[in-house]
Amino acid sequence: MRSDPRDVVGAIELSRAAYRKMVQNLVWATAYNLIAIPVTAGLFVRWRIDLPMSGGAIAMSTSTIIVAFHAQLLRHLRIVHHEAKVSH
Repeated sequence: MRSDPRDVVGAIELSRAAYRKMVQNLVWATAYNLIAIPVTAGLFVRWRIDLPMSGGAIAMSTSTIIVAFHAQLLRHLRIVHHEAKVSH
C-alpha cells in the first residue's frame, strides 16, 4: 500500500477475498474432519471401512497442503486501482 487514500478500495477487496478464502478453508476442513476422523478412529470397521494411522497422517498432511494452496491463490488476485476522475 502506498500513502494514497484510493488504495483503501484495494485493501477492502483484498480483505474480502481473504475472508472468502478463509470460509472456503473452514468448509473444507470441517467436511474433511467429519469424514476422516471417524474413519481413522475405526468407527466403520464393521462395514470394512478402515484407515491405518499412517493413512490418517497422510490424509492430514494432504489437507494442510490443500489449505496452504488455497491461501496461495490470493497471490493471483487482481486488485483494480481506481484512478481519480478530474473534471475541468
